[in-house]
Amino acid sequence: MASIPVECLPESFYLPFLSDLARARQPSPIRSLFPLEATPGLLSLLAGKPNPTTFPFTSFSFSAQAPPVEDGQKAAGEIALTLSGAELADALQYGPTGGMAPLVDWLHGLQETVHGRLRGEGWTLSVGSGSQDLLSKAITALLNPGDNVLVQSPVYAGVIPLFHSLNCTQIEVEADADGISTESLRAILEGWPVGKPKPRVLYTIPYGGNPTGATATLSRRREVLQLAREHNFLIMEDDPYFYLFYGSERTPSYFAMERADPSSAGQPVGRVLRFDSISKILSAGMRIGFASGPAPILRAIDGHTATANLQPASLTQAITHKLLDAWGHDGFLAHTRGVSNFYRVKRDVFEAAMQRHLAGLAEWSAPQSGLFFWFKLLIPGAEDSAQVVRTQAFERGVLALPGTVFLPNGRATPYVRAAFSLLTPEEVDEALKRLRDTILDARAASAQ
Repeated sequence: MASIPVECLPESFYLPFLSDLARARQPSPIRSLFPLEATPGLLSLLAGKPNPTTFPFTSFSFSAQAPPVEDGQKAAGEIALTLSGAELADALQYGPTGGMAPLVDWLHGLQETVHGRLRGEGWTLSVGSGSQDLLSKAITALLNPGDNVLVQSPVYAGVIPLFHSLNCTQIEVEADADGISTESLRAILEGWPVGKPKPRVLYTIPYGGNPTGATATLSRRREVLQLAREHNFLIMEDDPYFYLFYGSERTPSYFAMERADPSSAGQPVGRVLRFDSISKILSAGMRIGFASGPAPILRAIDGHTATANLQPASLTQAITHKLLDAWGHDGFLAHTRGVSNFYRVKRDVFEAAMQRHLAGLAEWSAPQSGLFFWFKLLIPGAEDSAQVVRTQAFERGVLALPGTVFLPNGRATPYVRAAFSLLTPEEVDEALKRLRDTILDARAASAQ
């Protein structure tokens, strides 16, 4: 890829965005010196690393699917992979705070291939123990207790407690089937009280938003970027469903758009902090995520890691890299397209069952990415799905999540989130039959 000159926001730009805690945090006295151990000829007495000769493991061997040669085809057999020698020694030992170098390098290449972001553009990348780990540390790095934060709403339920833990005021920005509402965002920012500091951060899930399943359109993304420049805030782009897109036309990420989109011409880059995850595409249990964004913010995240959990697990990083390196970027992307196709079929099965059983009893928009349907129960006089879902539906043998858990203020809502990733077609059909009966009972009760 040819390098196009790009202007980066200076490191000094980020100082006002960092929290008091992030600015006050001292570097780890040991881990900050780890890189010096690579100095040729140096004899290190620095770290209390256990002697690897005491580790009982001699090799790790595993097999994995080969990536499909073409989209829509099944993987062509399996490949056998082994960790041994120096690779295994590194995997069993303490490693770099921000991730093992081979995996970090591979992921840098992925961000270049997928998002067009080159090294030397003011950004860097760190690996974490899942993207939730990195999200938590980023929030601590960017927000002080009591700060205001802009939050796409409905929003991922797992992030609400992170903001609550800092007593942040979550300013809800409405979202619909086209993603975050720029009309709502602009109204909030332009109506902000004079003299009161505006929020410094917007949190959004642009692909397959959890819980709504909505994917933000290109025009919405362009306006969000423009608003970020006008009102001086950073975008936390939480994108665990980016590689689970099964819509008709893929929209570029904020991370890509701030560099390459025509609307960004002449604008410096550095307002996007992006979060990726392998949980939905390789393994949820391996707990590997990665954050890409401005170097000062990533250093603050790494500083937190150094004092909290030292590093992401070396062994799972090594296993992940061994597979990804064997596949290559093209193989990885072919695999993700296969995963997307798998969930497209799951989506279609679920929507067909919705049409059979819930037509006239619920309203929804079909997702283009992710694992969820977000639908409104049509029960006259009932503005809260919680009772219906938590009690009546459960008693009939079906479990889903009431929409209130995805609203920062916990208000009542008639919406429900249903995950379609695991059930067979027969189980989907039965689950929605049971939900239909539950809704009909609730409608009958409301008419009395």
